[in-house]
Amino acid sequence: MKLNLTKPLIVFDLETTGLDLVNDRIIQVSYIKVMPDGREERKSLYVNPGKEIPAEVVALTGITNEMVHDAPAFKQVAAQLQQTFTGCDFAGFNSNNFDIPMLAEEFLRAGVEMDFSKARLIDAHTIFCKMERRSLAAAYKFYCGHKMEDDFTAHRADQDTEATYRVLMAQLDRYDPATAEEPDRALPNDMDELAAFSKSNDNVDFAGRIVWKEMTDGNGQTLVDADGNPRKQEVFNFGKYKGWAVRDVLRRDPGYYSWMLSADFTNNTKQVLTRIRLREMKTK
Repeated sequence: MKLNLTKPLIVFDLETTGLDLVNDRIIQVSYIKVMPDGREERKSLYVNPGKEIPAEVVALTGITNEMVHDAPAFKQVAAQLQQTFTGCDFAGFNSNNFDIPMLAEEFLRAGVEMDFSKARLIDAHTIFCKMERRSLAAAYKFYCGHKMEDDFTAHRADQDTEATYRVLMAQLDRYDPATAEEPDRALPNDMDELAAFSKSNDNVDFAGRIVWKEMTDGNGQTLVDADGNPRKQEVFNFGKYKGWAVRDVLRRDPGYYSWMLSADFTNNTKQVLTRIRLREMKTK
């Protein structure tokens, strides 16, 4: 289907050194500029972020420090991008939550004015989530082949529990490794693997105030344990110590622990912090 455009649309994606809008930087900008008459202009360029690309990002994107070493800094391409982007609408995948804010930050850091306030921002991820609902009722219909309202009373815990159980069993049937046509869509009937597959974040506490982060050496290389797995440590995920190892903060600023215990954090966060503190006191 041809897009019904009244002005050019920039369909774009960014690769970055991380997800921190303040401290991370763009390493690749790719876009398709679609004109109202249907013409398309494609471009992709590497950007030197002015900092090391973390090992986990290199593994994820395939973009190495050597590949961006001779690339221009964002400041050097900002004016040209601003000229290309001005007067356009923008579309991406999860772009309203990350790519647009990151792009805006980079333009501001470069001192180049890029006003997104008049652009229409279209997010394919948001459309996907709203159109293809991820509710229990949607899962029940997809996996079990019935409308949930035909089989259960809505919003009853006992009914929802039964529906969830049926959905889980149907998922294991659908993704049985013995019958799966695609290896990457196989899901073993194993609780360890199901738990690992279900994990959607690296939170240490449920609220995500403290998260796991891979440890690196002085050269930015990931440290591994005796089994070759990445070593991880707990780091703060908010505030002035965001990105800092919890144990380092507890040693550097002991009062921070007392402040967190008296502040408006969840009991689980305080419990996790206390466990870390007690562990570190024993290792002194």
